[in-house]
Amino acid sequence: MKIDIETVKQKDWLLFECISGSKAYGLDTPQSDTDIKGVFVLPQDCFYGFEPVEQVSNESNDIVYYELRKFVDLLAKNNPNLLEMLHTPEDKIQYKHPLFDKLKPALFLSKMCKDTFAGYAMTQVKKARGLNKKILNPVAKERKSLLHFCYVLEDNGTIPLINWLEKHSINQADCGLSKINHIGNLYAVYHDATGEYKYQGMIKDVQSNDVKLSSIPKDGKLVAHMFFNKDGYSSYCKEYKAYWEWVEKRNDERYQNTLSHGKNYDAKNMMHTFRLLDMAEEILSQEKIIVKRPNRQELLDIRSGKFDYDYLINMAEEKIQRIEDLAFKSNLPEKPDESKIEQLLVSIRQDWYGLNS
Repeated sequence: MKIDIETVKQKDWLLFECISGSKAYGLDTPQSDTDIKGVFVLPQDCFYGFEPVEQVSNESNDIVYYELRKFVDLLAKNNPNLLEMLHTPEDKIQYKHPLFDKLKPALFLSKMCKDTFAGYAMTQVKKARGLNKKILNPVAKERKSLLHFCYVLEDNGTIPLINWLEKHSINQADCGLSKINHIGNLYAVYHDATGEYKYQGMIKDVQSNDVKLSSIPKDGKLVAHMFFNKDGYSSYCKEYKAYWEWVEKRNDERYQNTLSHGKNYDAKNMMHTFRLLDMAEEILSQEKIIVKRPNRQELLDIRSGKFDYDYLINMAEEKIQRIEDLAFKSNLPEKPDESKIEQLLVSIRQDWYGLNS
């Protein structure tokens, strides 16, 4: 049997359904999508079959339903998105079976939220730093070759190889390289404009990852010594690849919004970073999850680009330190009691199958 969103609804397997995301947080804008999350229970023949389904979703992933076992497993791991479902505001609940009320939030809340809520927020801070770096330090589309990372020893100093070649009207293809022993990445440069010695040139092509060596005759003309900054070239190649893969995959609408407010960070990501940090503080200090955000305007101001990047990063780091302190003092358990959660899971499934037998 194919199991999808429609199957779950038609077969009355639904245990819970709610509006989630920005509309549940009270942080939606006219452009916000409606995200739906739900929980369903597989019938016994499917549950005991070869491939029990863990979750189903529509094509856009705006609607996601979790099978009861996966839902409870993620709750036990303090998954932020699923813990929020237990605290969904009443006006955002679209359907709730009475058995869903057995899933009491207190059974799942623990100090693990420091890593799941605040830890995820910290990854977003790192992403914000990365995006800020990409915006302020774009990588030119024309890819540099390793020749741009080579330097010729000259007059008690160095000169970029590219400049040296131009200065002496030398074509790199007419040169031969010989490695200097016992000194890393240092080469002797020989030149032959006639082609008599059939030198291999300094590189094979612009995509080369290393220099090319040649057989040097005894009467070869030594013209310079060259250093290849191999580590610098390797770092550049990684940065170039990462930057242009990011350009290819980035959400242009979000990116243009980032540029428009002029603060050089993804404002939507930053808003959710602070939402998660605030919720981690509330869990550790008040032992509850507040889904609809009481500081809505402050978060929307972050989304609109009202604050400077450095100010927000500093504030986020202060919050992270405060969360560390709260976790140390909190009376919450280190992690949920898995045996009690397992008993509850079995109880709900037995009651469900008893009602639907």
